[in-house]
Amino acid sequence: MNSDIDKNSVPDEGVAMLINRLRKNQRVLGKWARQQNIECFRLYDRDLPEYAFAIDCYGEYVQMAEYQAPSSIDEEKVRLRREQAITAVQEVLGIAREDIVLKSRERQRGTQQYEIQDQSKSFFVVNEGPARLWINLKDYLDTGLFLDHRPIRQFIRENAAGKRFLNLFCYTASASIQAALGGATSTLSIDLSNTYLDWARRNFLLNKIGGKNHRLKKADCIDYLSSKYEKFDLIFLDPPTFSNSKSSSNVLDIQRDHGSLIRNAMNKLERDGLLIFSTNKLNFKLDSESLKRFEIRDYTKFSLGKDFQRQKKIHQTWLISHKWSPPTY
Repeated sequence: MNSDIDKNSVPDEGVAMLINRLRKNQRVLGKWARQQNIECFRLYDRDLPEYAFAIDCYGEYVQMAEYQAPSSIDEEKVRLRREQAITAVQEVLGIAREDIVLKSRERQRGTQQYEIQDQSKSFFVVNEGPARLWINLKDYLDTGLFLDHRPIRQFIRENAAGKRFLNLFCYTASASIQAALGGATSTLSIDLSNTYLDWARRNFLLNKIGGKNHRLKKADCIDYLSSKYEKFDLIFLDPPTFSNSKSSSNVLDIQRDHGSLIRNAMNKLERDGLLIFSTNKLNFKLDSESLKRFEIRDYTKFSLGKDFQRQKKIHQTWLISHKWSPPTY
């Protein structure tokens, strides 16, 4: 769509700087995204401190997540910068105001991320490699797709052929979609949220994936990992930072509990398999001592796309495998 904004209507120096930064980012990242056939990417993330937004492109639509301003900043100034930022995005991307969704970016606790924010049911489809995925920018705090994990999903797709894949805390199961499209012989996607399992089911149908080899399961991942059922060749473990769901008696704190989570997940991994562990907890420290019986490789820098190079602490990722030992005779 074409913007109906007068380019001379925003003379403020700060706005001009924002427009210039957005144009530069769009020129560099837009070209990269087109070359990589990427529809969804982060265009801007607090590049200018005065405009504290994460701006994400989802095909023809944009989500602007506003970081909470310090209480010392006047509310009228916050409102003005918000309107200026929206105007700048419209001008640079040439889109209408109704194609921009504004959200407040605050730390979420417990089940907040699952709660319905709106009732628009505004779902639309985007492409990620060979996958087609449902997105909703309005009804939930999350959109259905974690953009920073795009390289991890690509890694999963490229390494899934002939593998049995387990997706823990699966969210909308986009990683499972990529695994199935990459040739995984089976996938099991587990989450405790009916909302996201229904969303995952829609993603499966959209990609014509199903049958007994590609399953969705409602369960507490902590309880599931304590079971002795089935082994897998490739496991993706991306737990929330904190969870105290009403559907479970377990309370998860990823810093406190990641050691036991990883060890239990490794019990389900074949001897020559691979576990991908990722977390977005700020200042997270891996308990290497309690995990020293495993081979651990820090994969973080390889798991961040070009659009997340400014925010390299958005997540950390490790590849974990069993240590090889020679057979005994």
